[in-house]
Amino acid sequence: MSGYLPLTDADREAMLEAIGVDSVDDLFEQIPEGVRLDRPLDVPAALPEAALVRHVEELAARNADTSRELSFLGMGIYDHYVPAVVDAFLSRGEFLTAYTPYQPEMSQGVLQAIFEYQTAICELTGMDVSNASGYDGTTVAADACFVAKHATGRSKVVVTEATNPQVRQVVKTYAVGFGLEVVEVPHDGGTTDPDAIRVAADGAAAVFFQQPNVFGCLEPAPELAAAANDAGALPVAHVDPLSLGVLEAPGNYGCAIALGEGQAAGNFPSFGGPHYGFLAARNDYIRRMPGRIVGETVDAAGERGYVLTLQTREQHIRREKATSNITTNQTLLALGGLVYLTWLGPQGLRELGETCLSLAAYAQERLAERAGLELLFPKRATFKEFAVRVGRNAREVVKAARECGVHPGYALGRDYAGMDDVLLVAVTEKRTAQEIDRLADVLAEVTHA
Repeated sequence: MSGYLPLTDADREAMLEAIGVDSVDDLFEQIPEGVRLDRPLDVPAALPEAALVRHVEELAARNADTSRELSFLGMGIYDHYVPAVVDAFLSRGEFLTAYTPYQPEMSQGVLQAIFEYQTAICELTGMDVSNASGYDGTTVAADACFVAKHATGRSKVVVTEATNPQVRQVVKTYAVGFGLEVVEVPHDGGTTDPDAIRVAADGAAAVFFQQPNVFGCLEPAPELAAAANDAGALPVAHVDPLSLGVLEAPGNYGCAIALGEGQAAGNFPSFGGPHYGFLAARNDYIRRMPGRIVGETVDAAGERGYVLTLQTREQHIRREKATSNITTNQTLLALGGLVYLTWLGPQGLRELGETCLSLAAYAQERLAERAGLELLFPKRATFKEFAVRVGRNAREVVKAARECGVHPGYALGRDYAGMDDVLLVAVTEKRTAQEIDRLADVLAEVTHA
């Protein structure tokens, strides 16, 4: 087993002697007797290593994952292929710590990796500057609210209803502490009306929209950004990074900030996390960006080096000046994203996007032909995900399909009124035509049960 740490009684005695105490109990003498546990912990006896491995494997087998169940589940977390080179890098000892380099000049390799990650995110989003990553795609959205408030002096943010409900909920939660009002704009047939945004954005600090949106539909993103800019609000695009091989970069259609969940690029679903969020912006907002930004410089000998150029965390500057109280980022997982994007390259990213588009189109056809399922928004273009009506409660359909070894998607009725019979289906490049045919056959069976 990896991580085995031997500790003998002699080792223990040597450490106690070095500390200057007689026993481990002496280390806790400052803790009042009334709060100490006066009995041994009620835990099972220790197991031999082989028995422990078997026990852990039995516990792990209780979990369903994409190696055991054919998955078309999306809603923000996707089953994309992660090449072996990603884990090869992430398992190197130089990178294994995901925490902040508090003596950054001693961590040149980590700083260079972060710098290159920032460069990749900027190239992907069409923005000028990226931070070193964030916790996930929800918290970076909340951080962007604070950036917008500082930049505009306004106390209202607009969020489209077609933005992932988890993102919207986190924004609302943080907004209380930020002193912000959150206004939601309903979708109109699966996408957002720019005129509705223009009205809602009056007096707003920012307008958030998702591209592709939560239904997989493509928003009229340039028009939404223009409507926000016309009102003096910062347009903020929450984007799927793997869509940017075939869709326009947010920086090219007028957005001030681009952010999102990076899991799809180089990280496994991992039962929902941990993952990494990315946040990039125009240079105008560089001093308001949350977290930290690595920069390139030269040392006293004229050699290239990397430093933590900006740190707007409350640990480094006065709390009232800080733009984020989040203590760290997801450096290790963001490195996985960098390795993945480097592995793909620009042409590979485009081909991946085209593959997702063609497989999703094939899935729509097969679900209509074999299962008789109709698209919820038939007139909208989609990317990777699409919503279908299944004729009965979608949660029951999911449960029945999983008994056949297929997870057919996400039941949208969990988050949207009037959509109890709607299933959100995600199709990545990992799915084959045969697997899509199986999904169609299973849904044909369980939706008509």
